[in-house]
Amino acid sequence: MVLFAATPPSRKATAVALAALLLAGCAVGPDYVRPSMDLPAAYKETGPWKTATPQVIDASQSWWEAYGDSTLSALVVQANAANQNIRVAEAQYREAQAIAAAAHAGFFPTVGVDAGAARAQTNSTGVVKRATTDTLGLAASWEPDLWGAVRRSVEAGNADAQASADDLAAARLSIQTTLAQDYLQIRVIDLQRDLYASTIAAYAKALDLTQHQYAAGTVLRSDVALAQSQFKTADAQAVDLEAQRSQLEHAVAVLTGQAPASFSLPPLASSAQTTAASLSSTHALHVQLPVTPAGLPSELLERRPDIAAAERRVQAANANIGVAKAAYYPQIVLSASGGFNAGNLASLFNTPSRVWSLGAALAQTVFDGGLRKARTDQAVATYDASVAQYKQTVLGGFQQVEDNLATLRVLDRESALQAEAVQAAQLAERLALSQYRAGTATYLSVVTAQQLSLTNQRTAAQVLGRQLAASVSLIAATGGGWTAVQATSGN
Repeated sequence: MVLFAATPPSRKATAVALAALLLAGCAVGPDYVRPSMDLPAAYKETGPWKTATPQVIDASQSWWEAYGDSTLSALVVQANAANQNIRVAEAQYREAQAIAAAAHAGFFPTVGVDAGAARAQTNSTGVVKRATTDTLGLAASWEPDLWGAVRRSVEAGNADAQASADDLAAARLSIQTTLAQDYLQIRVIDLQRDLYASTIAAYAKALDLTQHQYAAGTVLRSDVALAQSQFKTADAQAVDLEAQRSQLEHAVAVLTGQAPASFSLPPLASSAQTTAASLSSTHALHVQLPVTPAGLPSELLERRPDIAAAERRVQAANANIGVAKAAYYPQIVLSASGGFNAGNLASLFNTPSRVWSLGAALAQTVFDGGLRKARTDQAVATYDASVAQYKQTVLGGFQQVEDNLATLRVLDRESALQAEAVQAAQLAERLALSQYRAGTATYLSVVTAQQLSLTNQRTAAQVLGRQLAASVSLIAATGGGWTAVQATSGN
């Protein structure tokens, strides 16, 4: 440190300060360029999907309202406000903002105030003297950002904060879609419960019929045993549905920030009659299957928060290369101090008690055993890894979209075919039962027809559940209507 006291600032100190300001426009390290990818012009899986129109909306987009279920909408709103995983992501976002603000503080000087009083005794040639010294001063130091280390740190901090905002949007979307899938599966189970309720009632009538015919001596005891076995089997399968529904209900409770014991979801009102059309249609669940906005592949990069977060982490890693390379260059620290120093408090603020100093220090590391090179290599490797992670996230996103487009396309055909199978099985059941009453068929043919009818009806309900789950998964895969443009507009 070079000190100048009791004289005006020298030209040398002024020149150093001006040179530092001129050099402050230089920033080492590569400027960020978004990693390029070879994107297809359209999705491989085609179907009756409309092309999405890009919109500037954020993670609060109420995509779930497209299902037309007020209970689902209320549950999602509650999850947005009370889910603990979302709160974790919110806290992490605030932490990232604070880290970015800390990096930005490097642009400014550090200023401090000191005050003190000291009493000392000296002995010079046998003369003992005691004196009191009072001091009051202001000191400042500043390291000019000559090589852009601070600017690159701020760039990295801002990119990390933006990535954390994207993580928050991704967490919300994940909770919302998981909740929607669990809720819709509960409604599908309610539909199957209605199916089993009507089936068990029909089986009970069939059992009563065989018991009366056995009492009349027109059928064998084996017919009664078959009818009773079929009735109990259907009853047991209905009980198993209760276990599945309870687990899904518990999951919905936790997603909405509640203990399972304090949450219950009333079942849907039972329909008077379960038909093949109702089992393959969302109308029986009081929901609607939204139009699938497939969109173009390039739009996926703007709508998915996890892709945006991965890309911003590439930007942060790129900036950290500049931070590491800045260590190769010398550092200059400018300092200044001023204040008062007097032998007593009364004269502390007199003009003769004023003291000040200006200084500049230059430091350059000559040998560090390869530390700076190792840190630069580490930053480059981190950047390469983040680029690969970004590209993998993009490819994974396209795969998820293609998978769900294919699933919806196949299930649309399967649902229509399954509805026809249900109608045929129900007709076979009615005919077999009529023939049994007339004595022209065995009860084994009735049991076979009834089992086939129940299996086809339950399969139809399960196909409907898979369609709903795939539609929610596709919404999640396309970002839920979220775009990166809105998230970055406030940063």
